[in-house]
Formats: sequence, structure tokens, C-alpha cells
Amino acid sequence: MMTDSTELQASKGTQAERLVQLRRDKGMTAEQLAQAMTAAGAKVSRGAISNWECGTNGIVSSKLPTLARILGCSEGYLLRGELQSEANIDINIDSDADSTQSITATNKNPAPSKQASNAQPMTSQAAKNSQHNPMSGHSMNTIKKSDKLQNVCYDIRGPLLQTANRMEAEGKRILKLNVGNPAPFGLEAPHEILRDVAMNLPEATGYSDSQGIFSARKAVLQYYQSKGLLSAVDVRDVYLGNGVSELIVMTMQALMNDGDEILIPMPDYPLWTAAANLSGGTAVHYRCNEEDNWHPDIEDIKSKITAKTKGIVVINPNNPTGALYSDELLLQIIEVAKEHDLIIMADEIYDRILYDDTVHTPMSTLTDDVLVLSYNGLSKSHRIAGFRAGWMMVSGKKHHAADFIEGLDMLASMRLCSNVQGQYAIQTAMGGYQSMKELTSERGRLYKQREMAVSRLNAIKGISCTMPQGAFYCFPKMDPDVYPIEDDMAFMMDLLVEENVLMVQGTGFNWDKPDHFRLVFLPNLHDLEDAMDRLDRFFAKKRQQFGTE
Repeated sequence: MMTDSTELQASKGTQAERLVQLRRDKGMTAEQLAQAMTAAGAKVSRGAISNWECGTNGIVSSKLPTLARILGCSEGYLLRGELQSEANIDINIDSDADSTQSITATNKNPAPSKQASNAQPMTSQAAKNSQHNPMSGHSMNTIKKSDKLQNVCYDIRGPLLQTANRMEAEGKRILKLNVGNPAPFGLEAPHEILRDVAMNLPEATGYSDSQGIFSARKAVLQYYQSKGLLSAVDVRDVYLGNGVSELIVMTMQALMNDGDEILIPMPDYPLWTAAANLSGGTAVHYRCNEEDNWHPDIEDIKSKITAKTKGIVVINPNNPTGALYSDELLLQIIEVAKEHDLIIMADEIYDRILYDDTVHTPMSTLTDDVLVLSYNGLSKSHRIAGFRAGWMMVSGKKHHAADFIEGLDMLASMRLCSNVQGQYAIQTAMGGYQSMKELTSERGRLYKQREMAVSRLNAIKGISCTMPQGAFYCFPKMDPDVYPIEDDMAFMMDLLVEENVLMVQGTGFNWDKPDHFRLVFLPNLHDLEDAMDRLDRFFAKKRQQFGTE
């Protein structure tokens, strides 16, 4: 239990501040607290803990008793800073007829007053009117988000971006290194795509087939045929979506029952984890080893497979690390999936953004013995993120997955279709000249920006960064002996406020330690140089504060 002085100090803060202080007093990280709560039967993600601690979400009522017990405090103290010495409070969590949870406070030893003793009991109808009538003098029930969202975290567009937007509204110029959106950085879409989409606008005013227009789906099949997948012949295997993001969410909804598990890399693109949790499943993270150029740890994958595991997510090239996986490594993952009858979900959106003459191999071309879902699109490779032109292809061992595929068909039909205008970009984009090669060649803009960003990062004391082979991100490490950080989001918030540079902390990608961040090297060399100068200055100041200069 806390000392009186600790209680008095913490009670002055907000609910979020009290939670942070209590956790730190216990010597726990947010990840460790999430694990302890889950082990105690109150399943919660690290992202949900972070959301509570930054005040984005309030503490979920159903999780409150377990949270208070683990932290060694009362529930009333967590919620409102009420000290047991001042009021003996019980927090009762009840379910009403609509199965929504509410929190009520009851004084164990009430001191009756004359006014209270003379008061008449309120009838149930009067209580109901008082609760819901805005003219009764009582506040109305707060409308809250679904509890399903409490385990969902997407920090790429979270509190840091919200703060950056407020700063921009105040007239400050923010260097945004947080989102992989090529358009704001002057990376223009190929003119041929824009022209073809414009020419087809009259044909794109109505709904299309729920899976997409024939020409686009056929172009996707031919792309995989050119990569060696000769069995890619049936357009019914291709689903067009509003970007890969929609198709990821759709897959999880079609696949996951409550309690099912999916293996997702750590670090990951956080939408995968969010979609798994939102569907009622559980994201189980397997480790990627920084010492091995961020390649997945096969033994760690094997150790985390249970009877509830449904599939393995492979992000290659990887976001946020930029790692590219060898055929040998991909085959090892396939063998694990084959042994345990798991689905492989291959997120390959960056397969055409490669450096140093490296070659990407689609997982679908390496096996017919495993069900493979391949995700790709044009947002990054063709710089048309706003067109929302993405696809998913089903291949491999399909005969035992008819019911699951029926679920995909059902969900595709429920959203009617994806953006038809964007669909008309796919056939043009998949054939002909691929302009991305110019940008990633040694003379290309992205190549030069990558070289400069990584070299400047590695020149900062206590910062180390592997060289990405794909995509346009890097995932630098901060030496904990030089930067002893407990809260990496707060650290990135300091960077934003002090230097007007916006980046996302490593735990926002479900990394389990506060010692990394993701940098997007899309800005031109001039702006990127400016950003790196600011990082130099910021980290030097932090070393002085920590006494590690």
C-alpha cells in the first residue's frame, strides 16, 4: 500500500496521472501491468493502458477492481483520488437491464443528517425521470464508446498528432515524420494513372461488383502470375478494398471468434493488433530481432502457438523497421504454419519500394500447402494513398476454408464495394513502367533520404539504427543507459513541443520497451536535414538532463 505522503501527492493529479504514479511506484511498465491484469482474468492490452495513462480513454469499469487490486489502492482513489482516511468508499459495478456497466459510490458508514432523516424515499419512476430528464437538475448519463475499443490503440494518429494539429492552428510549422503518406512531401502520382482514372469517371458512378471490377482483379492475378504463382487464375480469389486497412479489418471480423489468437510481429503496423482486438480476438506478438536486421524469431513464433492460434501475420517489407525477409526465412515461417495448420497473412504493401538491388518474394509463390492471404495496393508504390486502391488475394490451401471464404464474401457484400474510381487505377498501375524504381535507385530521392537519415541518426550519441532495405521508415534505438526513459510517448511529446518535430514512439508499434521510435524519411533532403538538426539538439539537451553527456 502507498504511504500517506504518496497518496496525498498523487491524489492532486488527474485519474491518468494517478494511474501513472501508482504503476511506477510498483516498478511496472505498461506492458507488465497489462500482462498482470490479463493473467488475473481482466484482459487488457498495453495500448489500452497507454490510452488510460494519457487520458484518451477513461478506465473501463469492468477492469477497475483488478487494476486497483494489482496497484494496491482503492477503486475510489483510482477514479477520483478519494483517500480512505477521508471517506470509506466502495465502488460497486452493476449491470443494468441493457447490460451497460455503471459505477456507483456508497459510503460504508454514512453519518445521517437531519435533512436526510426527514427526506422521503424517491420512487423508482421519480428516480428514472431524475436520471434522464435534463430539466431535473441532475446530469444525464454519459454516452461512452464501446468497451470493445478500450483495447484498440492507434498512436500514429493519436495524442501526438492531436497536439501537433493544435500547434499548427497556433501558427507553428511542424515537421511531420509520423505518417507514410507520400503526397504531402511532393511525391506525385504517375500522370498516366491520373489520366486513366479521369477517363473512366463516367463508368465509376455506380456500385461495382462487391469484390471489384473485373479488369482490376485480373490485373492483380497477372501480377502474381508474373511472380511465379501460376495458379492465380480465378478473379474470385481477389477482393478489392478501400486500401489494405479495410481488408485487414474485414479479415479479422471473418476469422476471429472471441478468445482466438493471431500471431503478429513486434514491432508491428498497429492496425493489425487493433483489428484483432476489435474483432474479439487476442493479438499475440512474436519478436523480431534487431540484432538480426529485425528478422522474425522463428523459435519465439513456435513458443507462442496455442490451440487458439488461427494464423501468422508477416509484414514484408516491414513497417516500421524497413526489414526485407529472405526466401529461407519465409520458408521457415511457412513450415511452422503448415505444421500447425495456420493461415498466413502476408502484408506486402511495400514490395515495390526496395533498395540496393534487393528482390522481394511474395509468400504466395512459395507454397500451395498453406492458406495464404496476400495484401497489397497502390497507396505507397504509386503515391495515390487517397485513392484507397488495395487488394487481398486468397491462394494456396483453399479447399478447407470454404466457410471462411463465404464469410469474406458476406462482409465484402455488406460494404457494397470499394471506391470504384480508385479501382480504375489498378490495371494501369500494375502494368508498364514502374516509376518507383527511379526514386529508390542510387540517384533517386528516396535512396538519398534514407542514406542521410540513417547516417545522421547513427551519429547521435546513444542512437543506433539498422539500414532499411524496403519501405520509407527506420526504427532507431535509444540506448537506455544514455536515455533512461520510462514513458516514450511523453519523450516524443517533449520533442514535438520543444523542437516542432512529430514522430511516433516505439510502443505505438507494440514494441515492449520505451527505447525506440519510428522516423519517416519521406521529406525532401532540405527538410529532413532540418529535422535531423533539431533531433541533434533535442537529444543533446536530454543527455544533459539525464547526466549522460
